[in-house]
Amino acid sequence: MAKGIMYINGERVAFDGEPNVLAVIRKAGIEMPTFCYYSDLSVYGACRMCVVEDERGKIETSCSMQPRDGLSIKTNTARLLKHRRMILELMLASHNCSCTTCQKSGSCHLQDLAVQFGINSVRFGDNRECGEFDDSSPAIVRDPTKCILCGDCVRVCGENIGMNIIDFAHRGYNMQVMPAFGRKMSETKCISCGQCSSVCPTGAITVYNQIGPAWRAIHDPKKRVVVQIAPAVRVAVGEAFGLAPGQNALDQLVSALKLMGVDEVYDTTFGADFTTIEEGTEFLQRLERGGPFPMFTSCCPAWVKYLENENPKYLKHISTCKSPMEMFAAVLREKYQKQDQEDGRTTFHIAIMPCTAKKMEAARPEFRLPDGSPAVDLVLTTKEIVKMVQESGIHLTELEYESPDLPFGLGSGSGTIYGTTGGVAEAVVRFCLPDKSKNVLRELKFSPLRGDRSIRVAVVRVGDRDVHLAIVHGLANAQRLLKEIEAGNAYFDLVEVMTCQGGCVGGAGQPRGMRQDKADRAEGLYNIDRSAPFKRAERNPVVASILQDMEEEHRHELFHVNYVKE
Repeated sequence: MAKGIMYINGERVAFDGEPNVLAVIRKAGIEMPTFCYYSDLSVYGACRMCVVEDERGKIETSCSMQPRDGLSIKTNTARLLKHRRMILELMLASHNCSCTTCQKSGSCHLQDLAVQFGINSVRFGDNRECGEFDDSSPAIVRDPTKCILCGDCVRVCGENIGMNIIDFAHRGYNMQVMPAFGRKMSETKCISCGQCSSVCPTGAITVYNQIGPAWRAIHDPKKRVVVQIAPAVRVAVGEAFGLAPGQNALDQLVSALKLMGVDEVYDTTFGADFTTIEEGTEFLQRLERGGPFPMFTSCCPAWVKYLENENPKYLKHISTCKSPMEMFAAVLREKYQKQDQEDGRTTFHIAIMPCTAKKMEAARPEFRLPDGSPAVDLVLTTKEIVKMVQESGIHLTELEYESPDLPFGLGSGSGTIYGTTGGVAEAVVRFCLPDKSKNVLRELKFSPLRGDRSIRVAVVRVGDRDVHLAIVHGLANAQRLLKEIEAGNAYFDLVEVMTCQGGCVGGAGQPRGMRQDKADRAEGLYNIDRSAPFKRAERNPVVASILQDMEEEHRHELFHVNYVKE
């Protein structure tokens, strides 16, 4: 890695392995404006906002410049300031500036920079033809009139997800970002991961908003509103209220929901304990009967959708277990079925999730009740619940702590770590290993089950055989792993796949976070696991009691699903 000294606005700044001049400038405490630069993606260099001027007066984009010893640059000359203001004005001219009613208002990067650079008027007009507003997807909404052609969505869909659903079309003045042939999102093979919305700096791609239906349900006296909160939400929701990434805000969020009018609040880790037990049992049964291997985890709905669309031959390899969200919903519906008849209210079930694909999962026909209604009525992302708390005027960080309600508010440490990459596999391993001592847990802590590498491989001894596991996050990486398996270059018994980088802590429904933020959120989940009263799913007394009283046939009907289409 290159090392040396640069001069930024006359100040000496050392660099040591930074990927570009932009990173060195930020290291010096100067925040350069960017639109198309995202550190987890390839360099595009199209927006030209991060330009710098060298000692000879040459202007270059700092995101695509390599640091070199002795390089002297300026970041804020008169030419550069005029240049940036002109770019912003041109962007605003071709942008639908209905800012007050935009989903991204207050968190729009274009809006922020326009204020920062004092753009109070726009001198140019715009006669471009833009694509139609598209809300056909269950996960995201596209408004092409707000697109600034930064290309972040194109690159994240192609590079991190490997789907290439959206791309640039046409040339020059008529260039647009859209699905092929101008299709609507629902007409494509989009897997609803929503990562395009998480990197979009404007309101061109946003999460499908269901705040209105949620408020209507909460305010309806004929509805009993019951909420479940996913593990990854608790270590990210506080970021919108000034807390550090990874800080556990679950009990404060429970208090906020009660103040907003929610009747009961539960923890999805309770459902995750059911999933661990069922998935671990299924895996042990596959080991006994010899397959089919590898067994893929089933918690990520975007991963399931990908196999349905692109590799249906692997559907039989997916665990038949429902996701924690749907397992919890199944138990919940059974509990309230009789109570709904007695008090005349209907139970309205809301799931707060870090993931936009959960909106798609909740609408799947496999997860509908006998009367045709969904087991989960509504999925709200972390971003949406943040907006609802803010609408209520509630200061989250000033609230008293209130634990989730019992009996469904009790979850194990295994259930908590479902929110990060490797967590599901580790929970299953904890269940399957015959040795339940603390020393085994300590060994797992330092195993390849944990970490941030895109593909991790581990070997665990279960009974009299070595079990080969793989953990992969980022769907493009999962596709590469599939090719290795198909080519016979790799063999695994169990593969955990998370579509989003970092797992659920990096879901598109979470507040925008860079790689370090996601790592901090994951560490927050491991901290909760460390202090949990029990670390293994089978030690959850409520879960154990429910399973003990349940007949085998009913248990399978309640907790399992088949994605294979006959």
